[in-house]
Amino acid sequence: MIKFCSLVTFICWSQHINAVNVVVSDTLTNRDYDYLFDRIESFSKNQSTQLIYLTAFLKKAKKEKNWEEWVNAYKNYLHYSPLKLKLVYADSMIYTAKESKDNALIGSSYLSKGIVYYSQKMHNQALDNYLIANDFIEKTNDKYLKNKVKYNIAHIKYYLGFYDEALVLFKECLAYFKNEKDNGRAYLNTLHSIGLCYNRVGNYGLCSEVNELGLQEGQRLSNQEMAPYFKHSEGINQFGKRNYTLAITYISYSIPFIREDQDFANEAVGYFYLGKSYWELKKPEIAMSFFRKVDQIFTSKNYIRPDLRENYELIIAYYKSKDSPKTQLHYIEKLLKADSILRSKFRYLSGKIHKEYDTKELLKEKDNIQLLLQKRKRDDIVLVSTIVLLFILLLLLAYRHFMNKKFYKQKFEELMRKNGTDDSMLQESKSSGKTILDINPDAVASVLKQLERFENDRKYLEKDWTLGKLAVSFNSNNTYLSKIIFHYRGKKFVDYLNDLKVDYIIALLKKDKIIRNYTNKALAEEVGFSSTQRFTNAFVSKTKISPTYFIQELKKSEPTLKE
Repeated sequence: MIKFCSLVTFICWSQHINAVNVVVSDTLTNRDYDYLFDRIESFSKNQSTQLIYLTAFLKKAKKEKNWEEWVNAYKNYLHYSPLKLKLVYADSMIYTAKESKDNALIGSSYLSKGIVYYSQKMHNQALDNYLIANDFIEKTNDKYLKNKVKYNIAHIKYYLGFYDEALVLFKECLAYFKNEKDNGRAYLNTLHSIGLCYNRVGNYGLCSEVNELGLQEGQRLSNQEMAPYFKHSEGINQFGKRNYTLAITYISYSIPFIREDQDFANEAVGYFYLGKSYWELKKPEIAMSFFRKVDQIFTSKNYIRPDLRENYELIIAYYKSKDSPKTQLHYIEKLLKADSILRSKFRYLSGKIHKEYDTKELLKEKDNIQLLLQKRKRDDIVLVSTIVLLFILLLLLAYRHFMNKKFYKQKFEELMRKNGTDDSMLQESKSSGKTILDINPDAVASVLKQLERFENDRKYLEKDWTLGKLAVSFNSNNTYLSKIIFHYRGKKFVDYLNDLKVDYIIALLKKDKIIRNYTNKALAEEVGFSSTQRFTNAFVSKTKISPTYFIQELKKSEPTLKE
């Protein structure tokens, strides 16, 4: 049905263009491109007149076989055409660009198509086109296009949750756009994106600084288009700081501007954090009005991202408290649909998204409520059954929570029982002493001696160690070194190196109160991890608890610890 509607729209639009073609005279196509483009922009609210200049621009480019302006002509159509036709004109751009055999034009056209997909929140298709664009643009010397494609790929990384990686790309783009006087909007957009990354990694102070800088730079550049977005970002940031009233003020100011831009994604995010702010202020009825707006956008646009998932958890909790199982069931269905979308886009994040309900529990509760509704029609006894079922469910959830806490506490105590010295760390998992048959014993002895020095001198704290680099420094080779480490330390090289770093930071955290106030990023740098994520993964792999939990428990037990 959607494809049919798109086809009808395209036919009507094409007929309209053909009719305009008759009107466009040779005199108009003799005007220069700047003149025609200015008229296209100035008649943006008069589509009939604008279409005359759009058509003249395209006819002129075709007549002159000016490939760059030919592509720009379709780009003009894309910008001003109905939403359903934007991809049609993006394909026309790509076809024309390929005829030109110009890598910059081809890359730019694929980039435009990716941006159209991204605006419709079709992230997989957007990324596919960005990557194709990058292949062509890399073959050129066009710095603007290189930074533009980098900026858009960074947004995909941000959406998928790779905030540290996105931040690196955005900062590289910022350095370029800041020094290009014709790219003021791109500079402000990039500043805004950097602020969003800081917010998502919990650095609320830096996020506020970037938002304030963005507002100041907008005034300096006489460009206020991004001001509502910086206010929107700061509102969400104030929620992170628990300044809920201030968050409401900032977000409420920005929403009308964002809605006017037809930016449904940021509109949904704004409604969600307005709802959360009122929820925290103990005003659930007002909160629900905003949560429902998020649901309306999800229903109409199919847009969801991991933090918006909580919108349905809160709605379900609300209707659960109101003893409204039909409505509760309706929103459980919505949450299951949201989970399905998130799983398809965020498979690798499934273990990191904290959920009140996982899929299995949702399906169980859904079945229980459906049974409850059926039985209520027959017998009043169902009321008692429902109470019992919900009580059991709560007991199960409470028991799981208790067992999780017990498990984490047990792991923490195990770490605390270790004496924390280097010797205890380095003796862990060593082999019983059997030799490796295919390696010369003298070579093994030499590597073991160097390994011991490597461990005792804490050389493992240096950044960027690889198996190859360590083998070279030991005057050995990758195969021998890998086998020796696995045989005598009981681990693969990466696990061996990571465990040394983790053991060191655990010992340091036990001894030094100041270190306990470091961020995960700072701790990662302290022991030479290349990213915060790798540090966190290594810590959890080694200890089965997060560094944040370990530090919290250390702080709780500070009075009993020996300094």
